[in-house]
Amino acid sequence: MISTSSFGSIQVSGEKYTTDILIYPDGRVADNWWRQHGHRLTLADLAPLLAAQPEIIVIGTGVYGRLVPEPGLTSALKARGIDLVADRTDRAAARFNALQASHRTAAGFHLTC
Repeated sequence: MISTSSFGSIQVSGEKYTTDILIYPDGRVADNWWRQHGHRLTLADLAPLLAAQPEIIVIGTGVYGRLVPEPGLTSALKARGIDLVADRTDRAAARFNALQASHRTAAGFHLTC
């Protein structure tokens, strides 16, 4: 599904995006994903994905990994039966591709820092 990612862009199912994105378990992509606190990821930032009831949420934390999940986010998601995978965007894209074929997987990708 994700064929390339680089600083400031990502290609999903042949479509190039230049803003942060969310990918839903059904493959829909929403661009212009904004977070309440910039580089701190909160449960509220994931609300659109939570409504889709994924088993796993993959987060691309940026080329340099600057997007950081807030303390307690992993356990809050786990309490809802959702695993969180957070890594630099290039590695997270590879993980997403591997997971989405066999799990109900959603994702959020920060494309810059």
